[in-house]
Amino acid sequence: MIRPLLLLLAVTSLLPAASGADGGLTPEILARLRQSYQRDEVRINALAANPIDSLVLNRSVVAAHDKHFSHRIRFKGVTDQHQSGRCWLFAGLNTLRPAIIAKNGLDGFEFSQSYLQFWDKLEKSNLYLEYMIELRDTDPLDREWEAVHKWTLDDGGWWQYVVALVSKYGVVPKEAMPTTATSESTGTLNKILERKLHVDAAKMHQMHRAGAEAKALRAYKQQAMTEVYRILAQTLGEPPLEFTWRAPKKDKDNDKADAKKADADAKSEKPALDVDLTPAKKYTPQSFYREIVGASLEDYVSLYYDPLNPRMKHYAFKRSRNLAEKPDVDFVNVELGALKRIAMKSIMANEPVWFAADVGKDQSSKLGIMAMNLFDYGPLFGINLRLERAQRIRYRDGGSNHAMVFMGVDVVDDKPVKWLVENSWGADKGDKGTWTLYDDWFDEHVYMVIVSKRHVPADMMKVFEEPITVLPPWYPGASGVE
Repeated sequence: MIRPLLLLLAVTSLLPAASGADGGLTPEILARLRQSYQRDEVRINALAANPIDSLVLNRSVVAAHDKHFSHRIRFKGVTDQHQSGRCWLFAGLNTLRPAIIAKNGLDGFEFSQSYLQFWDKLEKSNLYLEYMIELRDTDPLDREWEAVHKWTLDDGGWWQYVVALVSKYGVVPKEAMPTTATSESTGTLNKILERKLHVDAAKMHQMHRAGAEAKALRAYKQQAMTEVYRILAQTLGEPPLEFTWRAPKKDKDNDKADAKKADADAKSEKPALDVDLTPAKKYTPQSFYREIVGASLEDYVSLYYDPLNPRMKHYAFKRSRNLAEKPDVDFVNVELGALKRIAMKSIMANEPVWFAADVGKDQSSKLGIMAMNLFDYGPLFGINLRLERAQRIRYRDGGSNHAMVFMGVDVVDDKPVKWLVENSWGADKGDKGTWTLYDDWFDEHVYMVIVSKRHVPADMMKVFEEPITVLPPWYPGASGVE
Protein backbone atom coordinates (compact mmCIF):
# COMPACT_ATOMS: atom_id res chain seq x y z
CA MET A 1 0.00 0.00 0.00
CA ILE A 2 1.36 3.42 -1.00
CA ARG A 3 1.26 5.96 1.77
CA PRO A 4 -0.50 9.29 1.01
CA LEU A 5 2.70 11.38 1.47
CA LEU A 6 4.70 9.21 -0.91
CA LEU A 7 1.85 9.32 -3.42
CA LEU A 8 1.76 13.12 -3.17
CA LEU A 9 5.54 13.34 -3.77
CA ALA A 10 5.31 11.00 -6.74
CA VAL A 11 2.54 13.01 -8.36
CA THR A 12 4.14 16.43 -7.77
CA SER A 13 7.42 15.22 -9.26
CA LEU A 14 5.59 14.74 -12.55
CA LEU A 15 4.16 18.28 -12.58
CA PRO A 16 5.94 21.27 -14.16
CA ALA A 17 8.33 23.01 -11.80
CA ALA A 18 6.96 26.01 -9.95
CA SER A 19 7.52 29.32 -11.71
CA GLY A 20 11.12 30.42 -11.22
CA ALA A 21 12.31 27.15 -9.66
CA ASP A 22 14.14 26.23 -12.89
CA GLY A 23 15.89 29.59 -13.16
CA GLY A 24 13.25 31.34 -15.24
CA LEU A 25 12.48 35.05 -14.98
CA THR A 26 9.34 35.18 -12.82
CA PRO A 27 7.04 38.22 -12.68
CA GLU A 28 8.52 39.00 -9.27
CA ILE A 29 12.07 38.98 -10.63
CA LEU A 30 11.07 41.12 -13.61
CA ALA A 31 9.43 43.60 -11.27
CA ARG A 32 12.63 43.85 -9.22
CA LEU A 33 14.69 44.40 -12.37
CA ARG A 34 12.40 47.22 -13.47
CA GLN A 35 12.51 48.72 -9.98
CA SER A 36 16.32 48.59 -9.93
CA TYR A 37 16.66 50.60 -13.14
CA GLN A 38 17.42 54.27 -12.67
CA ARG A 39 17.20 56.43 -15.79
CA ASP A 40 20.33 58.38 -16.68
CA GLU A 41 19.19 60.94 -19.23
CA VAL A 42 22.72 62.02 -20.16
CA ARG A 43 23.79 58.49 -21.09
CA ILE A 44 20.48 57.75 -22.79
CA ASN A 45 20.72 60.87 -24.94
CA ALA A 46 24.38 60.28 -25.76
CA LEU A 47 23.80 56.64 -26.76
CA ALA A 48 20.75 57.54 -28.83
CA ALA A 49 22.67 60.07 -30.90
CA ASN A 50 26.16 58.51 -31.20
CA PRO A 51 27.82 55.18 -32.05
CA ILE A 52 29.06 53.54 -28.87
CA ASP A 53 32.70 53.43 -30.05
CA SER A 54 32.78 57.20 -30.55
CA LEU A 55 31.72 57.70 -26.93
CA VAL A 56 34.24 55.33 -25.39
CA LEU A 57 37.35 56.07 -27.50
CA ASN A 58 40.09 56.60 -24.92
CA ARG A 59 41.49 60.03 -25.80
CA SER A 60 44.48 59.60 -23.48
CA VAL A 61 45.61 56.53 -25.45
CA VAL A 62 45.19 58.41 -28.73
CA ALA A 63 47.06 61.45 -27.39
CA ALA A 64 50.01 59.28 -26.32
CA HIS A 65 50.18 57.53 -29.71
CA ASP A 66 53.37 57.93 -31.75
CA LYS A 67 54.61 56.29 -34.93
CA HIS A 68 58.34 56.09 -34.25
CA PHE A 69 60.09 52.71 -34.38
CA SER A 70 63.69 51.95 -33.56
CA HIS A 71 63.77 49.35 -36.33
CA ARG A 72 61.71 49.16 -39.53
CA ILE A 73 61.87 46.60 -42.30
CA ARG A 74 61.55 48.41 -45.61
CA PHE A 75 58.53 47.40 -47.65
CA LYS A 76 56.54 49.07 -50.38
CA GLY A 77 52.88 48.85 -51.28
CA VAL A 78 49.85 47.73 -49.30
CA THR A 79 47.80 44.68 -50.22
CA ASP A 80 44.03 44.26 -49.89
CA GLN A 81 42.21 40.97 -49.33
CA HIS A 82 38.87 42.74 -49.97
CA GLN A 83 35.77 40.70 -49.09
CA SER A 84 37.55 37.40 -48.53
CA GLY A 85 39.06 35.45 -45.66
CA ARG A 86 42.55 35.13 -47.13
CA CYS A 87 44.52 37.04 -44.48
CA TRP A 88 46.77 34.02 -43.83
CA LEU A 89 47.69 33.93 -47.54
CA PHE A 90 48.27 37.68 -47.86
CA ALA A 91 50.32 37.75 -44.66
CA GLY A 92 52.35 34.74 -45.79
CA LEU A 93 53.22 36.25 -49.16
CA ASN A 94 53.83 39.67 -47.60
CA THR A 95 56.57 38.21 -45.39
CA LEU A 96 58.47 37.31 -48.56
CA ARG A 97 58.14 40.63 -50.40
CA PRO A 98 60.84 42.76 -48.69
CA ALA A 99 63.59 40.21 -49.36
CA ILE A 100 62.53 39.81 -53.01
CA ILE A 101 62.53 43.56 -53.56
CA ALA A 102 65.95 43.96 -51.92
CA LYS A 103 67.51 40.86 -53.52
CA ASN A 104 66.41 41.76 -57.04
CA GLY A 105 66.70 45.54 -56.74
CA LEU A 106 63.02 46.04 -57.56
CA ASP A 107 61.02 49.23 -57.29
CA GLY A 108 58.14 47.19 -55.85
CA PHE A 109 56.53 43.77 -56.09
CA GLU A 110 53.32 41.88 -55.32
CA PHE A 111 52.54 38.19 -55.64
CA SER A 112 49.39 36.84 -57.25
CA GLN A 113 47.26 35.81 -54.30
CA SER A 114 44.66 34.51 -56.78
CA TYR A 115 47.15 31.90 -58.00
CA LEU A 116 47.52 30.22 -54.61
CA GLN A 117 43.85 30.89 -53.82
CA PHE A 118 42.92 28.71 -56.81
CA TRP A 119 45.04 25.81 -55.60
CA ASP A 120 43.89 26.24 -52.01
CA LYS A 121 40.23 25.95 -53.08
CA LEU A 122 41.01 22.92 -55.24
CA GLU A 123 43.00 21.20 -52.48
CA LYS A 124 40.39 21.93 -49.81
CA SER A 125 37.68 20.49 -52.07
CA ASN A 126 39.70 17.32 -52.51
CA LEU A 127 40.38 17.19 -48.76
CA TYR A 128 36.69 17.54 -47.93
CA LEU A 129 35.75 14.65 -50.21
CA GLU A 130 38.57 12.57 -48.70
CA TYR A 131 37.15 13.31 -45.26
CA MET A 132 33.74 12.21 -46.51
CA ILE A 133 35.23 8.88 -47.63
CA GLU A 134 37.00 8.47 -44.29
CA LEU A 135 33.93 9.43 -42.23
CA ARG A 136 31.36 7.60 -44.36
CA ASP A 137 30.04 5.63 -41.38
CA THR A 138 30.15 8.54 -38.92
CA ASP A 139 27.05 9.66 -37.04
CA PRO A 140 26.02 13.03 -38.55
CA LEU A 141 25.58 14.33 -34.99
CA ASP A 142 29.23 13.55 -34.23
CA ARG A 143 31.18 16.65 -33.19
CA GLU A 144 34.09 15.96 -35.54
CA TRP A 145 31.66 15.58 -38.47
CA GLU A 146 30.27 18.99 -37.55
CA ALA A 147 33.74 20.58 -37.41
CA VAL A 148 34.69 19.18 -40.83
CA HIS A 149 31.57 20.69 -42.38
CA LYS A 150 31.97 24.00 -40.61
CA TRP A 151 35.59 24.81 -41.44
CA THR A 152 37.09 22.71 -44.24
CA LEU A 153 35.76 24.63 -47.24
CA ASP A 154 35.94 28.25 -46.06
CA ASP A 155 38.63 30.83 -46.87
CA GLY A 156 40.50 30.57 -43.57
CA GLY A 157 43.92 29.08 -42.99
CA TRP A 158 47.34 29.12 -41.38
CA TRP A 159 50.95 29.86 -42.29
CA GLN A 160 51.43 26.13 -42.91
CA TYR A 161 48.83 26.37 -45.69
CA VAL A 162 51.10 28.85 -47.48
CA VAL A 163 54.10 26.53 -47.05
CA ALA A 164 52.17 23.52 -48.37
CA LEU A 165 50.85 25.40 -51.41
CA VAL A 166 54.12 27.12 -52.33
CA SER A 167 56.16 23.93 -52.00
CA LYS A 168 53.77 22.11 -54.36
CA TYR A 169 52.72 24.83 -56.81
CA GLY A 170 55.30 27.61 -56.59
CA VAL A 171 54.32 31.29 -56.87
CA VAL A 172 53.74 33.84 -59.63
CA PRO A 173 53.76 37.65 -59.76
CA LYS A 174 50.39 39.37 -59.68
CA GLU A 175 50.47 40.29 -63.36
CA ALA A 176 50.76 36.59 -64.30
CA MET A 177 47.38 35.85 -62.71
CA PRO A 178 45.44 39.03 -61.87
CA THR A 179 42.53 39.31 -59.48
CA THR A 180 38.92 38.78 -60.51
CA ALA A 181 35.68 39.99 -58.96
CA THR A 182 35.21 36.55 -57.43
CA SER A 183 38.74 36.27 -56.03
CA GLU A 184 38.14 39.52 -54.13
CA SER A 185 34.63 38.64 -52.94
CA THR A 186 34.37 34.92 -52.29
CA GLY A 187 31.01 34.57 -50.53
CA THR A 188 28.97 33.39 -53.52
CA LEU A 189 31.68 31.08 -54.84
CA ASN A 190 32.00 29.49 -51.41
CA LYS A 191 28.24 28.83 -51.26
CA ILE A 192 28.17 27.27 -54.73
CA LEU A 193 31.26 25.17 -54.12
CA GLU A 194 30.05 23.94 -50.74
CA ARG A 195 26.64 22.95 -52.13
CA LYS A 196 28.26 21.15 -55.06
CA LEU A 197 30.59 19.20 -52.76
CA HIS A 198 27.75 18.36 -50.38
CA VAL A 199 25.90 16.86 -53.37
CA ASP A 200 29.02 14.82 -54.17
CA ALA A 201 29.34 13.67 -50.56
CA ALA A 202 25.70 12.57 -50.51
CA LYS A 203 26.24 10.62 -53.75
CA MET A 204 29.34 8.88 -52.43
CA HIS A 205 27.52 7.88 -49.23
CA GLN A 206 24.64 6.48 -51.28
CA MET A 207 27.19 4.45 -53.22
CA HIS A 208 28.73 3.26 -49.95
CA ARG A 209 25.38 2.13 -48.56
CA ALA A 210 24.84 0.22 -51.80
CA GLY A 211 28.10 -1.67 -51.24
CA ALA A 212 30.71 0.44 -53.08
CA GLU A 213 34.24 0.26 -51.66
CA ALA A 214 36.69 3.12 -51.12
CA LYS A 215 38.30 2.60 -54.55
CA ALA A 216 34.96 3.24 -56.28
CA LEU A 217 34.31 6.28 -54.11
CA ARG A 218 37.65 7.78 -55.08
CA ALA A 219 36.91 7.16 -58.75
CA TYR A 220 33.72 9.17 -58.31
CA LYS A 221 35.71 11.83 -56.44
CA GLN A 222 38.06 12.26 -59.41
CA GLN A 223 35.10 13.01 -61.68
CA ALA A 224 33.75 15.48 -59.12
CA MET A 225 37.11 17.24 -58.99
CA THR A 226 37.04 17.93 -62.74
CA GLU A 227 33.89 19.95 -62.11
CA VAL A 228 35.50 21.79 -59.21
CA TYR A 229 38.46 22.68 -61.42
CA ARG A 230 36.13 24.05 -64.09
CA ILE A 231 34.24 26.21 -61.58
CA LEU A 232 37.46 27.64 -60.16
CA ALA A 233 38.99 28.27 -63.58
CA GLN A 234 35.88 30.14 -64.70
CA THR A 235 35.71 32.33 -61.58
CA LEU A 236 39.34 32.80 -60.51
CA GLY A 237 41.12 32.22 -63.82
CA GLU A 238 43.25 29.24 -64.81
CA PRO A 239 46.72 29.15 -63.23
CA PRO A 240 49.58 29.67 -65.72
CA LEU A 241 52.02 26.87 -66.40
CA GLU A 242 54.57 29.33 -67.77
CA PHE A 243 54.90 33.10 -68.00
CA THR A 244 57.34 35.86 -68.94
CA TRP A 245 58.30 38.33 -66.23
CA ARG A 246 60.27 41.52 -65.92
CA ALA A 247 59.87 44.38 -63.46
CA PRO A 248 61.07 47.96 -62.85
CA LYS A 249 64.32 48.06 -60.95
CA LYS A 250 64.95 50.42 -58.07
CA ASP A 251 67.49 53.16 -58.67
CA LYS A 252 68.50 56.05 -56.44
CA ASP A 253 68.22 58.34 -59.46
CA ASN A 254 64.84 56.97 -60.58
CA ASP A 255 62.93 60.00 -59.37
CA LYS A 256 65.16 62.35 -61.38
CA ALA A 257 65.04 60.02 -64.38
CA ASP A 258 61.26 59.77 -64.19
CA ALA A 259 60.96 63.57 -64.10
CA LYS A 260 63.34 63.90 -67.04
CA LYS A 261 61.41 61.26 -68.99
CA ALA A 262 58.09 62.97 -68.27
CA ASP A 263 59.51 66.26 -69.50
CA ALA A 264 60.79 64.57 -72.66
CA ASP A 265 57.42 62.90 -73.20
CA ALA A 266 55.72 66.27 -73.08
CA LYS A 267 57.96 67.56 -75.88
CA SER A 268 57.91 64.49 -78.09
CA GLU A 269 55.26 62.27 -79.67
CA LYS A 270 57.56 59.22 -79.51
CA PRO A 271 56.69 56.61 -76.86
CA ALA A 272 58.95 56.71 -73.84
CA LEU A 273 60.92 53.71 -72.60
CA ASP A 274 60.99 52.48 -69.02
CA VAL A 275 64.02 53.71 -67.14
CA ASP A 276 65.33 50.29 -66.09
CA LEU A 277 63.80 46.82 -66.19
CA THR A 278 64.91 43.37 -65.15
CA PRO A 279 65.68 41.11 -68.15
CA ALA A 280 62.62 39.44 -69.64
CA LYS A 281 62.67 35.72 -68.94
CA LYS A 282 60.29 32.78 -69.02
CA TYR A 283 59.48 31.06 -65.73
CA THR A 284 57.33 28.30 -64.39
CA PRO A 285 55.71 28.97 -61.00
CA GLN A 286 58.21 26.54 -59.44
CA SER A 287 61.27 28.06 -61.15
CA PHE A 288 60.10 31.57 -60.20
CA TYR A 289 59.95 30.48 -56.58
CA ARG A 290 63.41 28.93 -56.71
CA GLU A 291 65.16 31.72 -58.63
CA ILE A 292 63.38 34.90 -57.57
CA VAL A 293 62.09 34.07 -54.08
CA GLY A 294 64.77 31.63 -52.99
CA ALA A 295 63.53 31.36 -49.39
CA SER A 296 63.11 27.99 -47.70
CA LEU A 297 59.71 28.15 -46.02
CA GLU A 298 60.32 24.79 -44.35
CA ASP A 299 62.91 26.57 -42.17
CA TYR A 300 60.13 28.36 -40.28
CA VAL A 301 58.27 27.08 -37.21
CA SER A 302 55.11 27.99 -35.31
CA LEU A 303 55.27 29.22 -31.72
CA TYR A 304 52.04 29.66 -29.76
CA TYR A 305 51.05 31.08 -26.41
CA ASP A 306 48.04 29.33 -24.90
CA PRO A 307 47.68 29.59 -21.09
CA LEU A 308 45.18 26.71 -21.03
CA ASN A 309 47.91 24.17 -21.86
CA PRO A 310 51.36 23.41 -20.42
CA ARG A 311 54.24 25.29 -22.02
CA MET A 312 57.20 23.72 -23.82
CA LYS A 313 54.98 20.99 -25.22
CA HIS A 314 54.34 19.96 -28.82
CA TYR A 315 50.73 20.26 -30.05
CA ALA A 316 48.73 19.96 -33.25
CA PHE A 317 45.17 20.88 -34.23
CA LYS A 318 43.38 17.87 -35.68
CA ARG A 319 42.07 18.30 -39.24
CA SER A 320 43.79 21.66 -39.64
CA ARG A 321 45.49 20.99 -43.00
CA ASN A 322 44.56 22.15 -46.49
CA LEU A 323 46.29 19.39 -48.47
CA ALA A 324 45.31 15.76 -47.94
CA GLU A 325 48.92 14.54 -48.05
CA LYS A 326 50.30 17.14 -45.60
CA PRO A 327 50.34 16.94 -41.78
CA ASP A 328 48.10 19.02 -39.54
CA VAL A 329 49.24 22.37 -38.16
CA ASP A 330 51.66 21.82 -35.28
CA PHE A 331 53.32 24.21 -32.84
CA VAL A 332 55.19 24.48 -29.57
CA ASN A 333 53.37 26.26 -26.76
CA VAL A 334 55.75 28.76 -25.13
CA GLU A 335 55.70 31.50 -22.55
CA LEU A 336 54.59 34.94 -23.69
CA GLY A 337 57.98 36.50 -22.97
CA ALA A 338 59.71 33.97 -25.21
CA LEU A 339 57.22 34.67 -27.99
CA LYS A 340 58.09 38.37 -27.83
CA ARG A 341 61.85 37.93 -27.60
CA ILE A 342 62.01 35.65 -30.63
CA ALA A 343 59.70 37.88 -32.69
CA MET A 344 61.82 40.93 -31.79
CA LYS A 345 65.02 39.09 -32.67
CA SER A 346 63.59 38.18 -36.08
CA ILE A 347 62.61 41.75 -36.89
CA MET A 348 66.01 43.05 -35.79
CA ALA A 349 67.46 40.62 -38.35
CA ASN A 350 65.24 42.22 -41.03
CA GLU A 351 62.96 39.17 -41.21
CA PRO A 352 59.21 39.91 -41.20
CA VAL A 353 57.10 37.89 -38.75
CA TRP A 354 53.75 36.34 -39.66
CA PHE A 355 51.48 36.41 -36.59
CA ALA A 356 47.92 35.57 -35.60
CA ALA A 357 45.86 37.70 -33.22
CA ASP A 358 42.36 38.65 -32.10
CA VAL A 359 41.56 41.87 -33.95
CA GLY A 360 38.09 42.10 -32.46
CA LYS A 361 39.43 43.83 -29.36
CA ASP A 362 40.69 47.39 -28.82
CA GLN A 363 41.77 48.16 -32.38
CA SER A 364 40.79 51.03 -34.63
CA SER A 365 40.74 50.64 -38.40
CA LYS A 366 40.35 54.40 -38.63
CA LEU A 367 43.35 55.33 -36.48
CA GLY A 368 45.58 52.33 -37.10
CA ILE A 369 46.03 51.65 -33.38
CA MET A 370 45.95 48.44 -31.35
CA ALA A 371 46.21 49.30 -27.66
CA MET A 372 44.60 48.07 -24.46
CA ASN A 373 41.61 50.10 -23.31
CA LEU A 374 41.49 51.98 -26.59
CA PHE A 375 37.73 51.61 -26.27
CA ASP A 376 36.74 51.81 -22.60
CA TYR A 377 33.22 50.35 -22.52
CA GLY A 378 33.10 49.51 -18.81
CA PRO A 379 32.81 53.04 -17.37
CA LEU A 380 30.13 54.00 -19.89
CA PHE A 381 27.82 51.32 -18.52
CA GLY A 382 29.30 51.10 -15.00
CA ILE A 383 30.36 47.44 -15.41
CA ASN A 384 33.50 45.31 -15.19
CA LEU A 385 34.48 43.75 -18.53
CA ARG A 386 37.92 42.47 -17.55
CA LEU A 387 38.79 38.85 -18.41
CA GLU A 388 42.18 37.18 -18.23
CA ARG A 389 43.49 35.64 -21.46
CA ALA A 390 42.79 32.09 -20.23
CA GLN A 391 39.24 33.07 -19.33
CA ARG A 392 38.68 34.62 -22.75
CA ILE A 393 39.77 31.40 -24.43
CA ARG A 394 37.72 29.19 -22.11
CA TYR A 395 34.54 31.20 -22.54
CA ARG A 396 35.07 31.75 -26.30
CA ASP A 397 35.52 35.48 -25.82
CA GLY A 398 38.88 35.55 -27.60
CA GLY A 399 41.17 33.65 -29.92
CA SER A 400 43.25 34.09 -33.06
CA ASN A 401 41.07 35.23 -35.95
CA HIS A 402 43.32 37.31 -38.23
CA ALA A 403 46.88 37.10 -39.59
CA MET A 404 49.17 40.07 -40.22
CA VAL A 405 52.91 40.77 -40.42
CA PHE A 406 55.26 42.48 -37.99
CA MET A 407 57.44 44.86 -40.03
CA GLY A 408 59.02 46.85 -37.24
CA VAL A 409 59.54 47.17 -33.52
CA ASP A 410 60.31 50.03 -31.13
CA VAL A 411 62.80 48.82 -28.51
CA VAL A 412 63.59 50.71 -25.30
CA ASP A 413 66.01 49.23 -22.74
CA ASP A 414 66.04 45.94 -24.69
CA LYS A 415 62.26 45.59 -24.41
CA PRO A 416 59.60 46.10 -27.08
CA VAL A 417 57.33 49.09 -26.56
CA LYS A 418 55.28 48.76 -29.73
CA TRP A 419 55.22 46.89 -33.03
CA LEU A 420 54.71 48.02 -36.63
CA VAL A 421 52.07 45.92 -38.38
CA GLU A 422 51.46 45.48 -42.10
CA ASN A 423 47.84 44.50 -42.64
CA SER A 424 45.97 43.34 -45.75
CA TRP A 425 42.92 45.61 -45.54
CA GLY A 426 44.06 48.14 -48.15
CA ALA A 427 45.69 51.56 -47.92
CA ASP A 428 42.47 53.32 -46.91
CA LYS A 429 42.38 51.47 -43.56
CA GLY A 430 44.60 52.13 -40.57
CA ASP A 431 47.54 54.46 -41.12
CA LYS A 432 47.80 53.97 -44.90
CA GLY A 433 47.54 50.23 -44.41
CA THR A 434 49.69 49.87 -41.29
CA TRP A 435 48.90 49.68 -37.57
CA THR A 436 50.84 50.50 -34.44
CA LEU A 437 50.41 47.57 -32.05
CA TYR A 438 51.31 48.48 -28.47
CA ASP A 439 53.02 45.91 -26.31
CA ASP A 440 50.20 45.68 -23.76
CA TRP A 441 47.91 44.64 -26.64
CA PHE A 442 50.46 41.97 -27.61
CA ASP A 443 50.21 40.64 -24.04
CA GLU A 444 46.49 40.04 -24.38
CA HIS A 445 45.69 39.37 -28.02
CA VAL A 446 48.66 37.92 -29.96
CA TYR A 447 48.58 34.12 -30.09
CA MET A 448 51.02 32.75 -32.68
CA VAL A 449 54.20 33.86 -34.46
CA ILE A 450 56.07 32.24 -37.34
CA VAL A 451 59.85 32.58 -37.15
CA SER A 452 62.99 31.12 -38.66
CA LYS A 453 64.46 28.19 -36.76
CA ARG A 454 67.74 30.05 -36.39
CA HIS A 455 66.10 32.51 -33.97
CA VAL A 456 64.62 29.76 -31.77
CA PRO A 457 66.63 28.44 -28.78
CA ALA A 458 67.93 24.88 -29.14
CA ASP A 459 65.91 23.55 -26.19
CA MET A 460 62.74 24.92 -27.76
CA MET A 461 63.53 23.37 -31.14
CA LYS A 462 63.99 19.98 -29.48
CA VAL A 463 60.37 20.11 -28.34
CA PHE A 464 59.33 19.83 -32.00
CA GLU A 465 60.92 16.36 -31.96
CA GLU A 466 58.71 15.21 -29.08
CA PRO A 467 55.41 13.31 -29.53
CA ILE A 468 52.46 15.52 -30.49
CA THR A 469 49.46 16.11 -28.25
CA VAL A 470 46.54 16.39 -30.65
CA LEU A 471 43.91 19.01 -29.86
CA PRO A 472 40.41 18.48 -31.33
CA PRO A 473 39.28 20.43 -34.40
CA TRP A 474 36.79 22.38 -32.28
CA TYR A 475 39.52 23.64 -29.93
CA PRO A 476 39.43 27.47 -29.71
CA GLY A 477 41.47 28.87 -32.58
CA ALA A 478 41.91 25.55 -34.41
CA SER A 479 39.75 26.62 -37.34
CA GLY A 480 42.34 29.09 -38.61
CA VAL A 481 42.35 32.82 -39.35
CA GLU A 482 40.60 34.89 -41.98
